[in-house]
Amino acid sequence: MGQITLEGMEFFAFHGYYDEEQKIGNKYGIDLTIHTDLQRTAASDKLEETVNYEVLYALVLEEMKSPARLLEHLGHRIIDKVYNAFPFVQLVKVDVYKYNPPLGGICKWAKVTLEEAR
Repeated sequence: MGQITLEGMEFFAFHGYYDEEQKIGNKYGIDLTIHTDLQRTAASDKLEETVNYEVLYALVLEEMKSPARLLEHLGHRIIDKVYNAFPFVQLVKVDVYKYNPPLGGICKWAKVTLEEAR
């Protein structure tokens, strides 16, 4: 078993429960961790036998372009996309950060973490 992580991905997107949030947009962050067998790839050195980081990033980018009301929903969509693209992945964990959430005070970010194993 091995782990591949993309940390600190940042996007400007139009998610949010309130209509105003979906109009003005905000900065969001994503950390994505997947668990899979990396032994064969470690021996073969072949990209097609592992999870391609560029594909992972593209999957996240695609979902960030489609507005969601809740961070939980967004995270779930990302997990589904990863499993569809890489059926051999055994676990996906995603952290979704919303920078400066509209709470009426100072808060660096709101964060939701989802984890699904097969």
